[in-house]
Amino acid sequence: MATPPAPHPLPEPLIDLVAQRFRVLGEPMRIRLLDHLRDGEATVGELQTALHASQQNVSKHLGILHGAGLVSRTKRGTSVVYAIDDPTVFELCDQVCGGVRQRVADLDALLQA
Repeated sequence: MATPPAPHPLPEPLIDLVAQRFRVLGEPMRIRLLDHLRDGEATVGELQTALHASQQNVSKHLGILHGAGLVSRTKRGTSVVYAIDDPTVFELCDQVCGGVRQRVADLDALLQA
């Protein structure tokens, strides 16, 4: 099911929500965490090991992602397991990656000329 287009002009409350989402996604560690969780759920320890980051840093960024509704967390025994809660974030990532890819191709074409 396609996402309906945003209203134009954007209402101020929606502008604030969109800006908040971009602020959350503006941190490289959060992109790394989301990218890793794209493959499936993981604990803080698993993410820490996979991303070569401190437990404190991983936990801090997971808390922000959770607060923004992008990841969910579930207690299992003594562990907390994180998973993607809003998969639409990957649509945005795919759009940005496509734009970057095109920009690189355009610059490469200029350099080849």
